[in-house]
Amino acid sequence: MQIIVNILISFSIFLFVAQTFVLVYLPTKFFNLALAVSLAFSAYFTYLFSQQLQLSLWLSILLAIICATAVGMLSEFGIYKPLRKRGASPMILMIASLGLYIVLQNIISMLWGDDTKSVRMGDIQVGHEFLGAYITDIQIITVVVCILLFVACVVFMKHSRIGRNIRAVASNPELSNIIGISSDRVILWAFGIGSALAAVAGILIAFDTDMTPTMGFNWLLYGVVAMIIGGVGSNWGLVGGALLLATAQHLSAYYIGSQWMDAVAYIILILFLLAKPLGFSGKRLKKIEI
Repeated sequence: MQIIVNILISFSIFLFVAQTFVLVYLPTKFFNLALAVSLAFSAYFTYLFSQQLQLSLWLSILLAIICATAVGMLSEFGIYKPLRKRGASPMILMIASLGLYIVLQNIISMLWGDDTKSVRMGDIQVGHEFLGAYITDIQIITVVVCILLFVACVVFMKHSRIGRNIRAVASNPELSNIIGISSDRVILWAFGIGSALAAVAGILIAFDTDMTPTMGFNWLLYGVVAMIIGGVGSNWGLVGGALLLATAQHLSAYYIGSQWMDAVAYIILILFLLAKPLGFSGKRLKKIEI
C-alpha cells in the first residue's frame, strides 16, 4: 500500500509538470529547459519572503509565484523572442535555455548557497495512516492540487480564448498571424502561464522534500519523459506516461534499489524512442500549410 501511495504522489507531480512543459512547448516547438528555474525560484522566493523577511505564508507563496512567473516571461521577452526574430532553430533555442538555466541556477547558489533549505514552519509530521501506508498533509495537498490544476489546464486549453490561440499557434504560427492572432503575444502568455504553474509545483515539492538549487531540473526532466512517452498533444497520453513512469520508478526502487529510479526513467524513454517514438497517442501534431 505504501508503494501505491508513493506512486500516486509521484504520478500527480509528473503529470502536472508534464502539462506545464507542454503549455510552453506547443507554441514554441523547443524544449525550454530554463522552465526548471521557475520551479526552483518559486521555492527560494517562498523561503525569502516567509523565512527571511518574515511575511505571512500565503502572501509569501503569492509573491513567489508572481516573481517566478516574471522570470519566465522576461526570459521569453529578452532572450527567446529576439532569437526567434533572427531565425534561430529549436536546437539553438534549447541550447540558449540550457545556458539560461545554468546562469540562473548559479545565481540561486550565490544568493542562498548550495545546502538544503526548508520552508516548513513546524516539525516533520509522521503523516496519516491509511491501510498500513503513511501520507502527510502536504502530500495530500500536492496530489489534489496537481490533479485539479491539470484538469483546469485541459479545460482552459479547450474552451478559453487564450487556450484556443495557443493551439492555433501550435498548429501554424504563420496562418495565425495572418488571421490576427499574434504569435508573439500568445507565446508570452504561454510562458507566463507555464511559469506560474511550474512555480506552484516547485512550492509543493519544497514543502514536501525541501529544496536545493538543482531541484527543478530533475523534476522537469521527469515531466519531459512523461510527455514524450505519452505523446505530445495527448492529454490521456500524458496521464498514461506519468503513471507508467511513476510506477516503474517506485517498483524498481522497491525491488532493485532507489539508486535505479533515474536510470529506469531514461531506460523507458530510450525504449519508447526506439519502438514507439510518437508515444502512447501515436499522433503527430497537425499542421496546415498555406
